[in-house]
Amino acid sequence: MARKDLAETRRTAIRAIEKGLHPNAAAEVFGCGRSTVYGWLSAYRRLGERAFVVGTAPGRSPFLTKRQIGQLHRWIVGKDPRQLRFDYALWTREMVRQLIAERFGVEMTRQGVGKLLHRLGLSPQRPLVRAYEQDPERVRAWKEEEYPAIHKKAKEAGAKIFFCDEAGMRTDHHAGTTWGGVGHTPIVHGTGQRKSLNMISAVSRGASCTSPSSRER
Repeated sequence: MARKDLAETRRTAIRAIEKGLHPNAAAEVFGCGRSTVYGWLSAYRRLGERAFVVGTAPGRSPFLTKRQIGQLHRWIVGKDPRQLRFDYALWTREMVRQLIAERFGVEMTRQGVGKLLHRLGLSPQRPLVRAYEQDPERVRAWKEEEYPAIHKKAKEAGAKIFFCDEAGMRTDHHAGTTWGGVGHTPIVHGTGQRKSLNMISAVSRGASCTSPSSRER
C-alpha cells in the first residue's frame, strides 16, 4: 500500500469499526493483518485524529558520518591528489571512491560518489594551472611596488607598456574526456599530419599586436 493512501485507509477502517465492524473483519476488508488494525485502533484511542498521520519514510542510512564527510571535503578542496599518493593531479570519481574505501573502509559506486560530491557543493571543473615555483611574495611585490613604479615612469615619458608572450598550438593536440565501456579505451580517429601555429603577442591596456607563424611537420 502506498504511504500516501495509508492515512485514508486508517481513517476509513477506524470509522467502520466505530460503526460496528469487527476489527478482524476490518483486517480482511482492508487487506491488513489483524495486529495492524488493532494497532491503529489503539493509537486512535490514545491520539485521536493524530493517529491517522503517516510519518515520512525513513531514508537510507548514510554511507559516511558527518565527520568523515567533512574530512573528505577538506581533502578534495585542500589537497592535490598526489599528496595522498595518487598518480594523477586531478580528482575523479574513481579516485574519490578509492580514497573513501582506503581511509574509511566504505565501498561506494562511482555514481554514489558523484551524488555525494554534488551534495558537498562540488562540481567537475577545468582547473587553472599555476606553476608551483611561483613565489607569492614576489608576485605581491610586482603588483604593489615594481609595476606601479614602471607605470609611473612610462607615463612621465609618454610611453606605453607592452607585455610579450609566446603561445603555440598543434592540430594533433587533444584535451578533455569522453565516455566509453569500462576496460575499453575509446579511440578517436584524426589526421596523422601535424601542423602547428606559433604566436608571439604583445598586449597593453590600450593596444595589442600579434605576429603568427605556422609550419607543417
